[in-house]
Amino acid sequence: MPQDSAPPLPRHTAPAAPAEVLSVPDPRPAGDATFDWIDAARDERRRAGLVRTLRPRPADSPLLDLASNDYLGLARHPEITDGAARAARLWGAGATGSRLVTGSTELHARLERELADFCGFEAALVLSSGYAANLAAVTALSGPGALLVSDAGNHASLIDGCRLSRARTTVVPHADPQAVRAALAGHDGRALAITDSVFSVDGDAAPLPGLAEACRTYGAGLLVDDAHGLGVLGEGGRGAAAAAGLAGDADVVATVTLSKSLGSQGGAVLGPARVIEHLVNTARSFIFDTGLAPAAVGGALAALQLLRREPGRAARAGQVAAELHGRLTAAGLAAVRPDAAVVSVRAPSPELAVRWAADCRAAGLAVGCFRPPSVPDGISRLRLTARGDLTDAQITRAVDTIVATAPVA
Repeated sequence: MPQDSAPPLPRHTAPAAPAEVLSVPDPRPAGDATFDWIDAARDERRRAGLVRTLRPRPADSPLLDLASNDYLGLARHPEITDGAARAARLWGAGATGSRLVTGSTELHARLERELADFCGFEAALVLSSGYAANLAAVTALSGPGALLVSDAGNHASLIDGCRLSRARTTVVPHADPQAVRAALAGHDGRALAITDSVFSVDGDAAPLPGLAEACRTYGAGLLVDDAHGLGVLGEGGRGAAAAAGLAGDADVVATVTLSKSLGSQGGAVLGPARVIEHLVNTARSFIFDTGLAPAAVGGALAALQLLRREPGRAARAGQVAAELHGRLTAAGLAAVRPDAAVVSVRAPSPELAVRWAADCRAAGLAVGCFRPPSVPDGISRLRLTARGDLTDAQITRAVDTIVATAPVA
């Protein structure tokens, strides 16, 4: 780890040696009950219908994919895979170290410049994941004495950033600028409002102009997680901040992921140059993490270049979402009107949601399945990705499958 590059940090210290030797009990025999509590927790998950399992997929899966976050269908696009392969051959399979030691390449710097320019911000910082980007932004822009105002529907990475920040956190009702305004009133000191741009559960968009106005009334910053907006919202897919006219503003910071619309992997923080410089020097999830692999950087760069040439891809994703929503609601299902490319369909219970998703899979359609605790309101759902590369025939097939397998409560 680049200890010499990091800010002063508290170190773990060993306790002082005891004054006298204490007797140590014999170790327990193998197979003791240390982790028996895990069995009880597993049984409770099973009773609640909340067991999660890994399902490795083959490279040539026959399923029609409405479960991934590949909004524009770029993960297998030949230009993006070629960009990733070229980068791996030139720079190697891994970044070889943290960004502050050997993990920053010319390719990383180029991606940061192009991301900032495409999204309309002054500067950018690339990290190994969108999760790491959110941890970096939240923790480095807050700290003890600061106030964080967090939307109740925010992603887990933002929530974890709040927990790690040591700042005071106020959770406010979902998509409510007045609640943000009330939380900020009376606070004296640094403050930051935090929100997803598009919420991953129901696909609804945050009221960014109203949130920005509330923040400016009290001198607070606004942090927008644009994971589900980049590549879908704004002119040519430039993101939610650009669509709201906030990109490049001195008090607005955005985070993005490279693993959704750009079909690659990684994350980035976008904002004023002084904010990015501050993160380089203080954000632990940047300082102590290995840099993003060159292949992922090369793939993301190729995707950005493709988006610049073909801006209509973003609009197509929105059209597919609207088509899915219209057909599903016409069939009597409770689908939430999408603001971007996420279409949410309510299920009667966690157990029936799992069965519904399994029945769809058996019929050749992969869909997402959201259950507690992943959903803040406790309502289970199927979550559909309205991929911009879906054909009309594939949309029809998806709708017919979902409707035919819908459970009866």
